[in-house]
Order: sequence, then structure tokens, then C-alpha cells
Amino acid sequence: MSEAKSCPVPAIERALRLLEFLGQSKSGFSTSQVSRRLGLPKSSTYLIVETLEKRGFLQKNRQNGRYYLGSKLITLSRHAIENLDLREEAKPFLRSLMQATQLTVHLAVLDGAEATIIEKIEALGTGRQTSFVGRRLDVHSTGVGKALVAYSSEEELALIARLKGFPRRNDNTITSLAALKRELAQVRALGYSVDNEEDEIGARSIGAPVLDANSSVVAAISVAGNLVQIPDERIPGLANSVQRTAAQISSQLGSRGSGSSVHVSAGIYQ
Repeated sequence: MSEAKSCPVPAIERALRLLEFLGQSKSGFSTSQVSRRLGLPKSSTYLIVETLEKRGFLQKNRQNGRYYLGSKLITLSRHAIENLDLREEAKPFLRSLMQATQLTVHLAVLDGAEATIIEKIEALGTGRQTSFVGRRLDVHSTGVGKALVAYSSEEELALIARLKGFPRRNDNTITSLAALKRELAQVRALGYSVDNEEDEIGARSIGAPVLDANSSVVAAISVAGNLVQIPDERIPGLANSVQRTAAQISSQLGSRGSGSSVHVSAGIYQ
């Protein structure tokens, strides 16, 4: 019985090797390329790829036939992050940021093509915020969303465009991939993101990425408020506070990364 337990299951071994192999690529591979590179029979490779795609673990580019890691892995990644008590590690820093800024603070992770709030520290007397833990946000129109995808590759952003698109929330919303790329280049240059009434008229937020020990973006934080609470002249100071807090949380997670070495965490964003 103990000997049987130690024996690997060939089909599972092959599927895991395939996922690990695709995880190292930004441009993806076709079925025949996977078969050749891994030395697997074409018939077995096709069946494994087809099964993983149906379950959401792989995503196919219909134009070139290449496969990439799928959004299901992002969901699993989110659960892994939660199991590592990211919220508990971040909470003291989030609370300090709220007290220093007197603004509502959010912590979010990437879930498929959207950001999901996993923690919220609300400042008293700042008015009602429509956000809540578990709320899903667009990545193209929110502070945490832009911070989460700021270091994504061309392929990763194209996948977001296919999965979700860029819904227009109002006249300020970014609605094209080209415009989002320009915005994210600015986020990388500054080290922080700004939602300037792009998701909701009268509301602003400022975000920054949180890194893990591998210098991967595993989350993002933001402060949020209205135009009175976040006027133009206050943005630089708030951005500095948000960046400092994100760096403190990142350090707590073991990161020693800097902007030049940041990359996006596991999942379809590798």
C-alpha cells in the first residue's frame, strides 16, 4: 500500500509538466511545440491540453493556435495568497495608512481579468464608500486595478482585453488597449496609479503594487475618497504614503524587489 502511494500518476505528471512549461513562456506554445519540447506523444498532449482548456487552466489564442496559462489558475493563486494570511500580514500597515491619511484603504488581488477587494479599512466620518470585501473591480479604471496590471506583458494585457474588455464607466474611462498601455507606462514611471474619476464621477483613488519574495506583484493597495478629500494638490503626498505602505507590506512578505525587477505573479500572468 505504501509503495502504491509513492508511485506518480503518469497523466497527472504530464499535465503538471505541461503547466510548468507554459508558465515559463510569455508567448505561449502550440500543441505540437509542447509535444516536441516535452517529448510527449502528440495524442496524449492533445488530450491533456483539451482537458485543461475546458477546465479553464489553459487559454487558447484563436489567431495563432498557441496556449497560455488560464484564468482558473488566478483563482487558485488568490486562494493560496489568502492561505498565506496576506490580509493579516497587511492589516496593521493598512490601518496605519488609514489613520495617517483619514481615507478608506483597500487591499486587492488579481482574479482573472478583474481586481477583487480582499480587505477594506474604512475611515470614520469620510462618507459612505460603495466598496466592500469581495467586490470585483475593473483593472483599467481603478487605482488598485492599474497597480495590479502595471507590469503585465503585451500578451497578458491582450488576454485581459479578450476576457473582459474595457467597459466605459463615464467620459473619463480608458476604453482601449492602446490607451491603457500608455497609462500603465506612466504608472511604472511614477511608481503609483491614479483613478481620476475614471470609475465613478466625483471619486479618486491612488494605488501601488505589493510584491512577494520573488518580486512578483501579488496584490495592490489604494486610498480612496472624493474630490474634496483628494484634491489635486494632495495627490503627491498621498502617493508617497501609499508607496511607502506598499513597500512595508512587501518587505513583510520577504520582498527585496525594486521597480526595475518587478514582474507579475503566477497564473496567466507569469
